Amino acid sequence: MADRHYLDWPFLEPRHRELALALDEWATKNVPHTHGLDVDAECRALVKSLGTGGWLKHAVGGSHGAAPSIDTRAICLIRETLARHSGLADFAFAMQGLGSGAISLQGTAPQKEHYLPRVARGEAIAAFALSEPEAGSDVAAMQCSARVEGGEVVLNGEKTWISNGGIADFYVVFARTGEAPGARGISAFIVDAGTRGFEIAERIEVIAPHPLARLRFTDCRIPLSKRIGEAGEGFKVAMRTLDVFRTSVAAAALGFARRALDEALQRATTRKMFNQTLADFQLTQAKLAQMATTIDSAALLVYRAAWQRDQGRNVTREAAMAKLTATEGAQQVIDAAVQLFGGAGVVSGQPVETLYRDIRALRIYEGASEVQQLIIARELLKDLKGDKP
Repeated sequence: MADRHYLDWPFLEPRHRELALALDEWATKNVPHTHGLDVDAECRALVKSLGTGGWLKHAVGGSHGAAPSIDTRAICLIRETLARHSGLADFAFAMQGLGSGAISLQGTAPQKEHYLPRVARGEAIAAFALSEPEAGSDVAAMQCSARVEGGEVVLNGEKTWISNGGIADFYVVFARTGEAPGARGISAFIVDAGTRGFEIAERIEVIAPHPLARLRFTDCRIPLSKRIGEAGEGFKVAMRTLDVFRTSVAAAALGFARRALDEALQRATTRKMFNQTLADFQLTQAKLAQMATTIDSAALLVYRAAWQRDQGRNVTREAAMAKLTATEGAQQVIDAAVQLFGGAGVVSGQPVETLYRDIRALRIYEGASEVQQLIIARELLKDLKGDKP
């Protein structure tokens, strides 16, 4: 039985507890714990299932979503719960939110009406195209360009590490439009799959399989009405979107860590060694205690950040702390679980082996751990300067 004491913490409301319990029951019946070879097809099926189940309504905001604005705590609880059941199910949910987040936050009324209902029903798959071969953490180094010609925008360049690349129905693409130097000269656009001049240049295979690709734009023309927000506001749009979902990455890490602890407890209490169980050894008990403490420490940071954002506060520092602590901590917890399983822990397909592969990317995407450290330090120094006369 997974630990659910955290659902009674003051950061969460009764409706959040009800949401988490209902989703856990639904996921137990509807989310497969193992996956086959056709990850694309499975991801499409999961998106459809999550939409039919009503869960994707929480990934979009406004009249098309579950609430007028995106509920960060709900997003975190959903990702944590799904991650405990299946890394691919968590991915499918998260990308619907991240891929359509810019439209939810800053899209025009026609853009919202056209895309968000289909995202919420699981009928359209979304993608968020920000990273490039030479511009990952350093967004200001972006080279993909967009120029306006009459009532059209012409895109040229590449994007890479794009989740849902190859299966998405539309992509929110960030490109340099040159209104100002660096990050201030970037705009956001919606590019539908199948648009002439847009192609999937390469599919990328990673250790935790999910749809991932490199995109190429060659004189790709789209209507100017596909721009999200004003010209030159793309960086702000991207950061607002990431602000919502960065804390949820930490929540997904929590889900992985909780599943690892559950598996470790089951293993420790049933594995016989030297006429006793593995759990009877003090070394094992110390390891289990550290795992549980690491999880609760991260959970407190995650739900603090989510609560603060839902109160309308700036959470740049808090979200960075949550992501850094939860993802690094989950890696430690899962590694400890693998160690407790011994040789069985590295057998392909074992839950802890799958978790070991699932967790690794979370320490990199949506801001690597080192970037989170820089963000935290920058915010601390900014506060210090603000306190000085």
